[in-house]
Amino acid sequence: MSDLAILINTAIAVSAVVLMIVRFKFNPVVSLVVGSAYLGLTSGLGTAKTVETIATGFGDIMAEVGLLISFGVLMGAMLREMGAIQRLVGTLLRVFGPKRMPYALSLTIATLLQSIFLDVLLVISAPLARNLAPKIGRMGTARMATALAIGLECGIVLMVPGVGALALAGLLGVPLGKMLIFGLILVIPTVAISVAIMSFLFTHGWWNPEKDEEHFHQTVVDDEDEDATPDGGVGASSPRPVPGRSVAQAERTSTSLRPTTDNDVVTRHEGRLIVLLAPLLVSLLLIATGAILDIADVSNPVIDFVSEPLIALLIGLIGTSFIGRLTIGQHRVQKAIASGFSESGQILILTGVGGSLAATIAAVGLGDILGQYFAANHAAPLLMVWVMAAALHIAVGSVTISAITAAGVLAPVAPIIGLDPVLIALAAGAGSLFAVHVTSNTFWLLQSLMGQTTRGTLKTCSVGVSVASVVAILLILPMSLFF
Repeated sequence: MSDLAILINTAIAVSAVVLMIVRFKFNPVVSLVVGSAYLGLTSGLGTAKTVETIATGFGDIMAEVGLLISFGVLMGAMLREMGAIQRLVGTLLRVFGPKRMPYALSLTIATLLQSIFLDVLLVISAPLARNLAPKIGRMGTARMATALAIGLECGIVLMVPGVGALALAGLLGVPLGKMLIFGLILVIPTVAISVAIMSFLFTHGWWNPEKDEEHFHQTVVDDEDEDATPDGGVGASSPRPVPGRSVAQAERTSTSLRPTTDNDVVTRHEGRLIVLLAPLLVSLLLIATGAILDIADVSNPVIDFVSEPLIALLIGLIGTSFIGRLTIGQHRVQKAIASGFSESGQILILTGVGGSLAATIAAVGLGDILGQYFAANHAAPLLMVWVMAAALHIAVGSVTISAITAAGVLAPVAPIIGLDPVLIALAAGAGSLFAVHVTSNTFWLLQSLMGQTTRGTLKTCSVGVSVASVVAILLILPMSLFF
């Protein structure tokens, strides 16, 4: 089959996936499998080979990241049940103060809390951010909402153990330790620069509280009314209804934040927080250590074993489970695990069928065709994968689907032109962040939980995360000159 026919069939397959999801409201899993089948059959693979490629692609990526995603989500579910996020935000407030909280919160969410399912992390952290907003000033709501949006979305695709980052690493065969290190190098400046840009815009007239914020009573507690709770150092307040939420929902997620004046209590609470997060931190440290030793060509059997991502996350999961039993009891740990299994199911299936489409694209020889055009140019494929992921995200509204699909198209190019696959993974992740809008659940959750109008959410979420997307690719391009 001619190269032109393969290019046309690939374009039709990807377009058909988008059309089925957007126009005909098919499930993304079904759409991706149909697109894979069409591409295989029309590009000369034949019936048997097409089915085999789809099944093998699903199985290969599950073998790479299936357990990793499951372990990460389960760990996050238990941390959520133990109230680790509330305690962490309270500690950040004490350490950095209100004015620096947008940076502290966004960087912490992007780097440390990605094992927690995105929607759950948002529902827990948004009420805390909303309570902090009045302390920051007139633009507090805008700055905190933007910080949340940027931290959440960047972390999921750029930082291990975010489910998008895990899927991209598995799809492109990137060692997880390498993905962790490169993601960390990229996500910290991306988040910090993006939050700074948006803060500058907001403080120079781009935010109108009268038009961009919903007017309701904030759940704020005066310092003299604050009373630290026994388990987190954060006092609970009586929540008022937020647009789009019931009082019961507000009671479950609304927590007021006040630094306590009792130094002994502060020390105890921060000590407890370190204990809660210790297994997760140990897991990430082990993975990073393995990657560093691999780069240095140093080998030790014991370290090699425990630094394997699967074993490192298993150690973290066991440690978190043990701490959970001591702090919240076996019943609540089992409840959290059941919730984690429910959350991870859809992620695993979607990731797997994304691998099926990528495997089919590789099998029809698209990599050889594109490699002829790109030659030794590293910038062109990175820009192409960014643009493709951005376009797919605008159409489909799913960060994960757009990143996996775009990376799958360009994955075969990397070995041909000597481009490090981790750069393609990061470029696909960066592109998938562009234009988070009304098709995204994150958009509407941020609107209701942060008390914004649709106009305000378009500024904080859509524009804010798009700025992060552009900043990320502008940082990735220079990286390609050295790696």
